[in-house]
Amino acid sequence: MNAAEITKLRLYNSGLVNSPFKTASDAVSHLGAVQAQDFAAAKWALGLRIKNSTDEKIENAFNEGKILRTHVMRPTWHFITPENIRWMLELTAPRVKTVLKSYNRKLELDDMLFAKSNAAIVKALRDHTYLTRQELKTVLEEIGINTDIQRLAHIIMQAELDGLICSGPRRGKQFTYALLEERVKKAKKLSWEQALTKLIINYFKSHGPAQLKDFSWWSGLTIRDARDALNLIKSKLNQSTHDGKTYWFFDYIKVKTPKSPSALLLSIYDEYTIAYKDRGDISEARDIERMISMGNALNAVIILDGKVAGTWNKSLKRNRVEIRLNPFRKFSKDEQEAVESEVNRYSEFVEISAVLI
Repeated sequence: MNAAEITKLRLYNSGLVNSPFKTASDAVSHLGAVQAQDFAAAKWALGLRIKNSTDEKIENAFNEGKILRTHVMRPTWHFITPENIRWMLELTAPRVKTVLKSYNRKLELDDMLFAKSNAAIVKALRDHTYLTRQELKTVLEEIGINTDIQRLAHIIMQAELDGLICSGPRRGKQFTYALLEERVKKAKKLSWEQALTKLIINYFKSHGPAQLKDFSWWSGLTIRDARDALNLIKSKLNQSTHDGKTYWFFDYIKVKTPKSPSALLLSIYDEYTIAYKDRGDISEARDIERMISMGNALNAVIILDGKVAGTWNKSLKRNRVEIRLNPFRKFSKDEQEAVESEVNRYSEFVEISAVLI
């Protein structure tokens, strides 16, 4: 397996080739979880994978609870399906809590305070009452809990990780929280081994070929737990070595090569870029690692034939979206036309005229 085959299979497995899914729930279920701290960008990440999708359709799916948004891995916000949220939280939340423990100590947040805050939040949200973060802040302050910005974020995150709350429907542009037990049907409890097996199968089916450390990074699990998970399914996976690295993947599928050059305008934190510890396979010049080392984290990137070829950003004006490209090299005429086609695709998704500036 060479680098071109790795990127081709990843594009296919992640749903970026042929846009195979019909709904937001289909796409999120296939990917397992979709990083979503930037809500608008996460909707576009799904839009790239769903046939005839629009921003409005995905927003509606979110408001109807067909996809949820909560802290479940690493920790950061992810889209996740109602069917997966309970077992995945039970698997990953203990690790996230361990990561947060030292921060919580600095903020003077302990189990006794969390018990008090959790009880107040649950009481406030009962009977399908959806409250914004600011409204939950008021609820907590009324019972004497100090809620500066950092403390409030950690208190609410704890309630998410404890499986008490998740996203509710948006109120205008504001996010709300809902009780998980009222938003999601009860589900059969999985054992640790069953959940671990389900998660790693999900990852390699949707993100493979990938390395063990990539799964550990994506899931937030320790390398030891990731290795235990790999051992559970190793007999079902194919193995290949490239550049001295071991890649794992399910049965090789002969992927129809898109017309070259193929272009994508990926959102910031798209699974194609964020879901790997080692991102060298999609960036020969290691542009992503360079951006991270400069403190820029990840940007929305331009992909040409599976490789990072630049960044892009957008600015919403009164009646149009202005898109600015930052190519890392001069594009050929065909490459420029492929990128412009993706600008049109984005325009159709947001249902607003999009122009290059």
